[in-house]
Amino acid sequence: MPGIGERRLILVGGGARSGKSRFALQRALALGPRRAFIATAEPLDDEMARRIQHHRVERGGAFSTVEEPIALAEAVEAAAANADVIVVDCLTLWVSNLLVKGIGPVEIADRFGQLEAVLDGLPTPVVLVTNEVGMGLVPETPLGRQFRDVIGNLHQRLAARADELYAALMGVVLRLQPGPVTIVPATSLEELP
Repeated sequence: MPGIGERRLILVGGGARSGKSRFALQRALALGPRRAFIATAEPLDDEMARRIQHHRVERGGAFSTVEEPIALAEAVEAAAANADVIVVDCLTLWVSNLLVKGIGPVEIADRFGQLEAVLDGLPTPVVLVTNEVGMGLVPETPLGRQFRDVIGNLHQRLAARADELYAALMGVVLRLQPGPVTIVPATSLEELP
């Protein structure tokens, strides 16, 4: 495991309500005392606003929070100046935000390239949270299929460069990399410092 100031890319993926965000927070708590959380969700309706507030309460004072739905590379780079570890939650909402604003796959790939360049230049560990969207039904709409394809490509690029790779399934987190594949013991946030 890296110490403070050592670059490490940690990718945590899984389905909705699989335990991936909780695990990402747990992992970040072990990586340093100065923690930044970059949230990509936007409170576009009352239900989402309640979810965002619930997650703020869950994180408590353990993380400084930055809300950035679009300019992710810039937010990660800025957060690194004052953090020992950064959590980004989540990449799928970021891509969704971009697509809904009319940004196409080519520009999204460019923005992702900018994010990769920032990640490569950081001395700070970064925990990226993302949703696995390619295991369900084929989306009915062209925008849905475009979203699935963009996210699938992004996941492949990130998984190829990740130092640690985790998959959350039904409340269980599997460490895929480094091997061997193993179940990561669950720890509640209340049990951590």
